[in-house]
Amino acid sequence: MTTVLVSAAGAPGTAALVGALRENGERAVRVVGTDMAERSVGRHLCDAFHLLPAGSDPGFGDAMLEVARSEGVDAILPQSSFDLLGLAETKERFDGIAVMVSSPEAIRRSNDKAESYALLDEIGVPGPLWRRVVGGGAVAEAARELGYPGVDVAIKPAFSSGSRGFRILSAGADRREQLLKNRPGVAEALRLEELVELLGDDETPLLVMELAEGLERTIDGITEGGRVLLGHAKTRESMRAGLAMYFATLDDEWLMELTAKIAAALSLDHFFNIQLVGDKVIEINPRISTIVYQEDLNLPWLGVKHALGEISGEELASYQGRVRPTRRALRYFDQIEWDEPSG
Repeated sequence: MTTVLVSAAGAPGTAALVGALRENGERAVRVVGTDMAERSVGRHLCDAFHLLPAGSDPGFGDAMLEVARSEGVDAILPQSSFDLLGLAETKERFDGIAVMVSSPEAIRRSNDKAESYALLDEIGVPGPLWRRVVGGGAVAEAARELGYPGVDVAIKPAFSSGSRGFRILSAGADRREQLLKNRPGVAEALRLEELVELLGDDETPLLVMELAEGLERTIDGITEGGRVLLGHAKTRESMRAGLAMYFATLDDEWLMELTAKIAAALSLDHFFNIQLVGDKVIEINPRISTIVYQEDLNLPWLGVKHALGEISGEELASYQGRVRPTRRALRYFDQIEWDEPSG
């Protein structure tokens, strides 16, 4: 039996990921889930579950190591960007346990979006025009440099994950219409004046960016020393609460060539996810993301086997021909019920 620890076990992709690890067609897999939230679905889906501090907590690596040793974990598969650095910085202490993360430097450059965009500029990969700023006044200056109010621009925290903190700055933003028509939790457009008032002298580093538009696409796969061993592109559609709900696998040589440049520049290891809007790269995530599964291509399980040294890079690369561009995935909401012990 192989024991795999899945971190951030409350993430939306947990149910599919746990199912794929168990239904690998080769052997029994025991899944240990960890999360910082007690109401994590991983508590109910995994064979064992542990509460841990946030990935940013200085004690996160030690806590993860204690769980891994007590549970006899063979491999650690993190799902959250916030868990990566703490694991990478303590990876050498996980003797005999495969910790599926890239180097601390690669993770820092990927998680810091200003660093990511600077890298894209360096290697000639298209990304949005951008400015890294602090404070409301600097945001206003950067927005105008990028064409506001004539064009809409975007803002996002320099350190973030997914769509957290993303907002559009639009001179035509109608707060009344948004109030009356938008669902709670929908990202609202702001006018620059409103944002400057909100920020004041706040010292949170922000990115002011060209607003990329067009079809959203991502590339998912597995790397080793910056070489893409296995991967494929897909669309990312039908957004709900910041999450894509529909995916269509693509056969796109340009996207894979672009991915190879990024992976090599960062010397990525293990899982990665690169996201584009239109033809501009907006996210580099050195972790697993939403996977489009096939009955003959179980990407998470192959990644675990490679991390454990059970298959070589060449063997993993031989699976590339199995990727089917006809594959589709539809994500949906489900729920579970349980009784809490009394007392």
